[in-house]
Amino acid sequence: MAKGFSKQLSSIAFLLQKTYEKIITIKPSLFVVAVSVVAASLFLLGGGIYAFLNPDHLEWAALLPGGGVIAYYPSLLSQFTGESIIIMVFYAMGFAGFLIAYRSTKYAYNPRQAYRFLLVGCVLLIVGILLIENGLMEKFGL
Repeated sequence: MAKGFSKQLSSIAFLLQKTYEKIITIKPSLFVVAVSVVAASLFLLGGGIYAFLNPDHLEWAALLPGGGVIAYYPSLLSQFTGESIIIMVFYAMGFAGFLIAYRSTKYAYNPRQAYRFLLVGCVLLIVGILLIENGLMEKFGL
């Protein structure tokens, strides 16, 4: 009985050692690392930590007495969870604009396609910036 238990224990130790070696030697692809860094940056820039740590304003938006909906909290010191997500989407839109504009440089041999990529990238970037500015102005009350 003791010999069987000792064999099981050594096989578990061997399995844990192999698992540890696999975790240590793992090499994620550059794409996975880049996407995770961009997602973490967008989360931090959008105020995701504040949205999770502040339990007072966990609602997505507020209903006005007249039947309207506001997505931005009227104070500069607080924000809705939905506001954080909206801002994260707008930041992602601007970042996608940068990526698409960069991708247009790969099509130098085809000017028409390069121009289209550059145009779409610039439009996404400008729309993202304008939407973020609009949200800030709405938050400031202007």
